[in-house]
Amino acid sequence: MKVITCLFIFTFSLFAHCIEPTNLSKSLESEKTFEEKEQDLINYNSIKDAIKSDGLEKQQTIKKKVISKISKERLAIAKEKFDLPDDEFWSFMTELWLVKNAQALSWDYPKPDLGIARAFKGLLEKLGYYNINFKILILNSPSVVHFGLPSSKSEYIFILSHPFMRSLDLTKVDISLLMLEDFFRLQDKYFIENINADKSFVGVNFQASGFPKEKIEKIFNEYTNVVYKKGFNFQQQYDITKKMDLVLKADPMLWATYFKLLKKIDGYVKSDLLYKDYLKIYPSPELQLKWLSPKENTL
Repeated sequence: MKVITCLFIFTFSLFAHCIEPTNLSKSLESEKTFEEKEQDLINYNSIKDAIKSDGLEKQQTIKKKVISKISKERLAIAKEKFDLPDDEFWSFMTELWLVKNAQALSWDYPKPDLGIARAFKGLLEKLGYYNINFKILILNSPSVVHFGLPSSKSEYIFILSHPFMRSLDLTKVDISLLMLEDFFRLQDKYFIENINADKSFVGVNFQASGFPKEKIEKIFNEYTNVVYKKGFNFQQQYDITKKMDLVLKADPMLWATYFKLLKKIDGYVKSDLLYKDYLKIYPSPELQLKWLSPKENTL
């Protein structure tokens, strides 16, 4: 339920700031400080001589500078309300997609602690990746086998199919190795790269252009397309396989486990129609085995 809470907080924060640009001047006017309003009300030209004779000219000059600084800072803060931050945007989109697809993914169901988080953390640390924050959602559905979804720079989100794990009788080490692949894909930003939509507005201030609702909806739809249909291309899969090869070679037992895992997945997805789309998303275990073999080292 933590993901739902995070989604609610961030959604409220994001849309609370979606003020139309046409109403900006009114909004900024109403937010003026007491000092600024006082400055607007007083006609200093009419009392200029009186201020000068009382020796208050210097103090008034200082006050004007202070009020000018206050105004600039207030306007800068108001403009920040229209920022669409990079990190928080992808975290928001992922959590929104997970909540919208909760029924199809079936991640909100009672389940025991499978020990996957501890196993994956142990693998990361064994390979030299420390202080990695991640969330794992176990799905009670075969619709998505495993995936890493974009989030903030300091966090990774993974989804795993419990039926898939049971069907292949995967060990915690096997599962951790699949997650390691997904971890590297997230590091290389392959998911975001494969979203076929305008992403130029992410991290940009939308004060002048208005809230990009249609562009966000397009990205949301592309999430589904990447997860269920598009997946990753051959070059991306080749690069990830070679990275796994490089990282795991330091531990021959882990490398051998990874090789056996790919063999198991290759045989299973070819024989079980339930997972026929696996090869569309991750092309393909058979090729990965060839890329890992010493005599078949080219793309």
